[in-house]
Amino acid sequence: MNGATEEIDCCLSAVAGSCRVDMDGWLQSNTFHYSQFSDLPALIREKNRQGLTISLCIPTLNEEKTIGREVTLFRSELQDRYPLLDEIAVIDSGSTDRTLATAAAAGADVYLAADILPEMGFRQGKGENLWKAVYQLRGDIIVYVDADIRNIRRRFAYGLAAPLIFRPEIKYVKAFYDRSADPADGTRPPGGGRVTELLVRPLFSLFFPELTAMIQPLSGEYAVRREVLERLSFPVGYGVETSHLIDVYSEYGLEAFAQTDLVERLHRHQDIRDLGKMSFGILRTFLERLKARGIVRGLPDLTAYLRQFEVRGQRCRQVSHEIPADERPPMIEIEAYRKKISLTR
Repeated sequence: MNGATEEIDCCLSAVAGSCRVDMDGWLQSNTFHYSQFSDLPALIREKNRQGLTISLCIPTLNEEKTIGREVTLFRSELQDRYPLLDEIAVIDSGSTDRTLATAAAAGADVYLAADILPEMGFRQGKGENLWKAVYQLRGDIIVYVDADIRNIRRRFAYGLAAPLIFRPEIKYVKAFYDRSADPADGTRPPGGGRVTELLVRPLFSLFFPELTAMIQPLSGEYAVRREVLERLSFPVGYGVETSHLIDVYSEYGLEAFAQTDLVERLHRHQDIRDLGKMSFGILRTFLERLKARGIVRGLPDLTAYLRQFEVRGQRCRQVSHEIPADERPPMIEIEAYRKKISLTR
């Protein structure tokens, strides 16, 4: 037992001592405010000079209430008025409402995730949509934006793509924002949401201290270079954002990241049980990453089932939820993708 403990302690010490970047310096140089990029004609000129293409991907599942406004806003502002986006696409998990019809009517290219790479089958989960977008979309840069944003603005796309255009060494840009209206005293609460502050930031503090510089690591809005995305594996469930941060950091270091302040994001809030499911999926993905990288050894096989309690009157009942544990391989390993990109490279 002592030997196992010493082995784990040694691994943890190696991780804790691995900070390679002045984090204060990184925060100054790689943290932006969207207003720094508000000169859209200049941004477009630089994009065109480099010959870059940009795709916007909106993953959806039953988002008819907000998807139309999002697509309309991005199309009118960042295609018709300012031609920054080369395509706007919705990748859908199988909505049963009018999400697909509404998105198509607003001008988006609409795809069912199940119809993309059908020979690979279909998995239910946001990560599946994000992964299949790498195959379906053509941009050198892919900007991902969630579909449930009630205060959607054009900055949700250009504020994330801009650092990749102006700074070629940056590979992955995350959004951060307040998740509700500013309080009366004008202060802004720091950090991310509940799962970020209660789970992800403590885990990063223990194992990947430099990644604590990411203000909202779980934000659903980010922009990434294709050359990076195609080499990442994608958990199909809640762990996809966390796994990407760990994998990109392990390959390129903190210098590859940037983050942009988008000020405010209004969206529906999840209840505590749903946050428990999210936390379970993230934690399992995190532990699998630690095991795969040899940071912590001796972990048992991890279950896919989360057990929660339901109380009705004087009766308590345990409820078991299966949280998707599947993980998609790097797209560059898929033969159909390699054939497709060979025609354009």
